[in-house]
Amino acid sequence: MKIVLICAAGMSTSLVVERMKKEVNSQGLSAEIIAIPLEDFDRHVVDASVMLLGPQVRFKLSDFQSQGKEHGVPVAMINQMDYGMLNGKKILDAALALLK
Repeated sequence: MKIVLICAAGMSTSLVVERMKKEVNSQGLSAEIIAIPLEDFDRHVVDASVMLLGPQVRFKLSDFQSQGKEHGVPVAMINQMDYGMLNGKKILDAALALLK
């Protein structure tokens, strides 16, 4: 499973990734979780399981959802409160729910 977080600059999103990785380990799951700038979307949509957008790039949601659909990859927004609180568990849970 590959979870891709899409952001603008990447600093706070990299913190979210670290929290999500801790949660993956604590649940005994196997997942690759990375953060990318929005410019790299096309390169990663081909092998992602799910893609989540940070609040700062919400303006790309519709475009990315259309492109994700072409590849069978769900694309959604990260809840702004969970993102701000760096709540890796809730964000991971949201990503996993998209895969069901």
